[in-house]
Amino acid sequence: MTTTTQTSEAGANLVLWNTLQRLPFGNWLFTQALCLKAPYFRSVHPLLQELRPGLCRVSAPNRRGVHNHLGTYHAIASCNMAELAGGMMTDATIPTTHRWIPVGMTVEYKSKATTAVTALAALDHIPEFGDDPIELVVPVDVLDTDGTAFVTARITMHVSKKR
Repeated sequence: MTTTTQTSEAGANLVLWNTLQRLPFGNWLFTQALCLKAPYFRSVHPLLQELRPGLCRVSAPNRRGVHNHLGTYHAIASCNMAELAGGMMTDATIPTTHRWIPVGMTVEYKSKATTAVTALAALDHIPEFGDDPIELVVPVDVLDTDGTAFVTARITMHVSKKR
Protein backbone atom coordinates (compact mmCIF):
# COMPACT_ATOMS: atom_id res chain seq x y z
CA MET A 1 0.00 0.00 0.00
CA THR A 2 1.36 3.40 -0.96
CA THR A 3 0.43 6.55 0.88
CA THR A 4 0.88 9.89 -0.80
CA THR A 5 1.77 13.33 0.45
CA GLN A 6 1.99 16.71 -1.14
CA THR A 7 4.62 19.26 -0.26
CA SER A 8 3.09 20.51 2.95
CA GLU A 9 6.06 21.47 5.00
CA ALA A 10 8.91 23.59 3.68
CA GLY A 11 12.36 22.05 3.90
CA ALA A 12 15.22 23.74 5.70
CA ASN A 13 16.67 25.32 2.56
CA LEU A 14 13.34 26.83 1.54
CA VAL A 15 12.73 28.12 5.07
CA LEU A 16 16.19 29.72 5.10
CA TRP A 17 15.61 31.20 1.63
CA ASN A 18 12.28 32.71 2.69
CA THR A 19 13.81 34.08 5.90
CA LEU A 20 16.74 35.70 4.10
CA GLN A 21 14.43 37.36 1.56
CA ARG A 22 13.56 39.87 4.28
CA LEU A 23 17.19 41.00 4.54
CA PRO A 24 19.23 43.20 2.23
CA PHE A 25 21.43 40.94 0.09
CA GLY A 26 19.42 37.91 1.24
CA ASN A 27 19.80 36.19 -2.15
CA TRP A 28 23.55 36.69 -2.01
CA LEU A 29 23.81 35.40 1.57
CA PHE A 30 21.80 32.29 0.71
CA THR A 31 23.89 31.62 -2.40
CA GLN A 32 27.13 31.99 -0.45
CA ALA A 33 25.92 29.47 2.14
CA LEU A 34 24.92 27.09 -0.65
CA CYS A 35 28.37 27.40 -2.25
CA LEU A 36 30.02 26.62 1.10
CA LYS A 37 28.01 23.40 1.28
CA ALA A 38 28.64 22.50 -2.40
CA PRO A 39 31.84 24.37 -3.38
CA TYR A 40 31.93 23.37 -7.04
CA PHE A 41 28.94 25.61 -7.76
CA ARG A 42 31.09 28.61 -6.81
CA SER A 43 33.01 28.17 -10.09
CA VAL A 44 30.17 29.82 -12.04
CA HIS A 45 29.58 32.66 -9.53
CA PRO A 46 25.85 31.93 -9.22
CA LEU A 47 23.16 34.05 -7.61
CA LEU A 48 19.81 32.49 -6.73
CA GLN A 49 17.08 34.84 -7.89
CA GLU A 50 13.90 32.88 -7.15
CA LEU A 51 13.08 29.70 -5.25
CA ARG A 52 9.75 28.06 -4.51
CA PRO A 53 8.18 24.63 -4.93
CA GLY A 54 8.27 23.79 -8.62
CA LEU A 55 10.61 26.65 -9.63
CA CYS A 56 14.19 27.86 -9.25
CA ARG A 57 15.91 30.65 -11.17
CA VAL A 58 19.68 31.18 -10.89
CA SER A 59 21.79 33.77 -12.70
CA ALA A 60 25.52 33.95 -13.36
CA PRO A 61 27.78 36.49 -15.05
CA ASN A 62 29.65 35.89 -18.26
CA ARG A 63 33.28 36.06 -17.23
CA ARG A 64 36.55 34.68 -18.49
CA GLY A 65 36.58 31.85 -15.92
CA VAL A 66 33.57 30.18 -17.59
CA HIS A 67 34.70 30.62 -21.19
CA ASN A 68 35.72 27.86 -23.55
CA HIS A 69 38.42 28.20 -26.20
CA LEU A 70 35.95 30.11 -28.42
CA GLY A 71 35.30 32.76 -25.78
CA THR A 72 31.70 31.62 -25.21
CA TYR A 73 29.98 30.19 -22.13
CA HIS A 74 31.44 26.73 -21.53
CA ALA A 75 29.17 23.70 -21.94
CA ILE A 76 30.09 22.22 -18.56
CA ALA A 77 29.59 25.57 -16.82
CA SER A 78 26.08 25.47 -18.32
CA CYS A 79 25.60 21.96 -16.90
CA ASN A 80 26.75 23.25 -13.51
CA MET A 81 24.10 25.98 -13.67
CA ALA A 82 21.45 23.44 -14.71
CA GLU A 83 22.32 21.08 -11.86
CA LEU A 84 22.25 23.92 -9.33
CA ALA A 85 18.82 25.14 -10.45
CA GLY A 86 17.41 21.63 -10.80
CA GLY A 87 18.71 20.51 -7.43
CA MET A 88 17.48 23.55 -5.52
CA MET A 89 14.08 23.35 -7.19
CA THR A 90 13.81 19.66 -6.28
CA ASP A 91 14.86 20.38 -2.71
CA ALA A 92 12.22 23.10 -2.41
CA THR A 93 9.53 20.87 -3.94
CA ILE A 94 9.74 17.51 -2.18
CA PRO A 95 8.28 16.95 1.31
CA THR A 96 10.62 17.01 4.30
CA THR A 97 9.99 13.28 4.65
CA HIS A 98 11.85 12.63 1.38
CA ARG A 99 15.36 12.94 -0.04
CA TRP A 100 16.71 13.28 -3.56
CA ILE A 101 19.84 12.65 -5.59
CA PRO A 102 20.55 13.28 -9.29
CA VAL A 103 21.01 10.01 -11.15
CA GLY A 104 21.15 11.17 -14.76
CA MET A 105 21.27 14.19 -17.01
CA THR A 106 20.72 14.66 -20.72
CA VAL A 107 21.87 17.91 -22.25
CA GLU A 108 21.39 19.59 -25.61
CA TYR A 109 23.72 22.37 -26.65
CA LYS A 110 21.62 24.45 -29.03
CA SER A 111 23.80 27.52 -29.60
CA LYS A 112 26.61 29.61 -28.16
CA ALA A 113 26.18 32.19 -25.44
CA THR A 114 28.33 35.28 -25.03
CA THR A 115 26.27 36.94 -22.29
CA ALA A 116 25.40 36.41 -18.66
CA VAL A 117 23.16 33.37 -18.18
CA THR A 118 20.10 32.29 -16.23
CA ALA A 119 19.18 28.70 -15.43
CA LEU A 120 15.47 28.09 -15.00
CA ALA A 121 14.21 24.82 -13.53
CA ALA A 122 10.42 24.57 -13.59
CA LEU A 123 7.89 21.79 -13.23
CA ASP A 124 4.58 22.03 -15.07
CA HIS A 125 3.02 19.86 -12.42
CA ILE A 126 4.22 18.87 -8.94
CA PRO A 127 3.78 15.12 -8.51
CA GLU A 128 2.61 13.35 -5.39
CA PHE A 129 5.39 11.84 -3.31
CA GLY A 130 4.55 8.63 -1.49
CA ASP A 131 6.25 5.64 0.06
CA ASP A 132 7.54 4.33 -3.26
CA PRO A 133 10.61 5.96 -4.84
CA ILE A 134 10.07 7.90 -8.05
CA GLU A 135 12.27 9.21 -10.82
CA LEU A 136 11.46 12.91 -11.15
CA VAL A 137 12.61 14.39 -14.46
CA VAL A 138 13.44 18.06 -13.98
CA PRO A 139 13.58 20.22 -17.12
CA VAL A 140 16.08 23.08 -17.02
CA ASP A 141 16.71 25.77 -19.61
CA VAL A 142 19.91 27.79 -19.53
CA LEU A 143 19.12 31.13 -21.13
CA ASP A 144 21.20 34.01 -22.46
CA THR A 145 20.21 37.61 -21.70
CA ASP A 146 17.85 37.62 -24.72
CA GLY A 147 15.93 34.74 -23.14
CA THR A 148 17.11 32.22 -25.72
CA ALA A 149 17.65 28.71 -24.35
CA PHE A 150 21.17 27.91 -25.55
CA VAL A 151 21.30 24.77 -23.40
CA THR A 152 18.45 22.52 -22.33
CA ALA A 153 18.81 19.78 -19.76
CA ARG A 154 16.64 17.07 -18.29
CA ILE A 155 17.91 15.93 -14.91
CA THR A 156 16.57 12.73 -13.45
CA MET A 157 16.25 12.95 -9.69
CA HIS A 158 15.74 9.82 -7.62
CA VAL A 159 13.29 10.81 -4.88
CA SER A 160 12.64 8.45 -1.99
CA LYS A 161 11.42 8.45 1.61
CA LYS A 162 14.08 9.14 4.20
CA ARG A 163 15.03 6.13 6.27
